[in-house]
Parts: sequence; C-alpha cells; structure tokens
Amino acid sequence: MRESIHTWAKNTLGATGDFDVLPLIGSKEFVAWLPTFLESRKVLFPEIAYPTYNVGAMMAKAISIPVDFDASQWPVADLAWVNTPSNPTGRVHTRAELLEAISYSRKNKTVLACDECYLEFGYDKTPFSILSLTEGNNQNILAVHSLSKRSSLAGYRAGFVIGDSDLIAKIREVRKHAGMMVALPIQLAMIAALSDSTHVQEQRDRYNARREALTPALIRHGFRIDESHAGLYIWCTRDEDSWESVDWLANLGILATPGSFYGSSGAKHIRVALTATDAQINQALARLNQTAS
Repeated sequence: MRESIHTWAKNTLGATGDFDVLPLIGSKEFVAWLPTFLESRKVLFPEIAYPTYNVGAMMAKAISIPVDFDASQWPVADLAWVNTPSNPTGRVHTRAELLEAISYSRKNKTVLACDECYLEFGYDKTPFSILSLTEGNNQNILAVHSLSKRSSLAGYRAGFVIGDSDLIAKIREVRKHAGMMVALPIQLAMIAALSDSTHVQEQRDRYNARREALTPALIRHGFRIDESHAGLYIWCTRDEDSWESVDWLANLGILATPGSFYGSSGAKHIRVALTATDAQINQALARLNQTAS
C-alpha cells in the first residue's frame, strides 16, 4: 500500500525528492490529531475553513488563528494549514500563494500542512499539489489526501499523508501508541483505488454536470456564485444572512449548509453540496425552476 501511495504521489501530484507516506484511517482524524501529535502551541488555518482545523487546535490546547491567503502576513506559528481546493468555497490557490506559504514554512521552520482532499475534482481551474512546488525539498511540508473524496470511500476511513520523511517518522512513532492503524481489508481497497483513475474522471464529470445544472437556477433566484472552481460544492450568496438563504431553500425542501459554519467571514454565503444523487439533484432543480424568483 505504501508503495502504491508513493507511486501515485509521483505520478499524480508531481512529488519529487525525498518523501515518505503514511496511511491514515481517515483525513478528518489526522486533521483533528495532528496538532496533538506535533505538540503545537499555535495553529493557523484559513479564515473560511473546514471546522476540524480549529477543533484540532482546541484539542491540543493550542492557540488557533484564522488567516487569509497571503502567507507573507501570517504570524509565526508551529503549524499552518492550507486547503486547496477549499472546503467550502472551492477556491484553488495560485502558484504564487503556495510558493509564499512554502517560503513562510522555511523561514519560520513551521510545519505546513496542505489539505488537498479535493485535488482531482477541478471544474474551471486545475488544482495542483504543493508537493509539485517544493523542488524536492519537502522539509516541514505535508500533503493530506482522502479516498473518501477521490474514490467515494467515505465509510472505509481511507486516507494518507505525504511529505517530510523525518516528520512522518515522528508521527508514525507516536501513532504506534495512539493507534489508528489502517486495517488490511482497507489497505487492499486503497491499493485498488489508487491503481485506477477512470472512476475519478467519471465522478468528476458527474459532479461538474450537477454544478452546471444547478448554477443557472441559483443565479435566477438572485444567488451570486463565488469561487467554486473545484471540489464538490457551490459557494454562493444573496448578500443576506446565510440562515435566511438556508431557510428559503428549506421551504422548497432543499437543504444547504450555512456559511457561518465555516467561520464568520462566511456568514452571508451558503454551501450547496453536489453529493446527492442525480435524481435528487434533478428534483431540487425542478423545485427551483417551478418557484418564482
């Protein structure tokens, strides 16, 4: 399995130089426990972000600080999270932004963890891995991936981290005692999933077809689509409190997530998931089309 991940990282992510891999029972679990494993005292995470970055810092009793994309303005910290493509916004970081984050890591000797779980689900932008920009120097760099997203294996709890060999060796030593090793049947499923990219292309096309179906209907009802260049979600707003938008959709029998769940900066947005079935997406689309703007 480790060999499969290593090969996939070189062929798909463009990883070079010395790096190691560590299978995980799930990327969520790793995100939550990494600050504890590293004994981090200060953790940075995106200001609109998956809540588990902040929860992980809280579990480690670390100071947590939300930051924007410009790493040149970040305060010094032990651990900094980057998420590209973003959950919930679908934003894809630029090459310049990731290079600045790498520069920050090297200058401050900060662990830089890049959550890339949605990497293979580009829409109108093509996401790329931070490991493709390190020029083979992966010191203090980690890239986190999940087969929950890539291969729809959420119930399997199958993920992995790639990067700094010394750092991964340290985490592996802690995990020997903390548990969370990947069971053999899941390892075999991971090998099978990483050996095939056809199913990923098919699922990407499916998500993007749903995006293209829903987007015009949302726009007709006054929503503005922001970011949403990749991933499994549409990030949109009517410039009203996110709960008002959620309530309006709920009255049509359509469920969306308030952007406030992802930080105060998301308080006027909602996240519309593209993970329902095609039949359910079509039903939601029909309800939107039958409703006056």
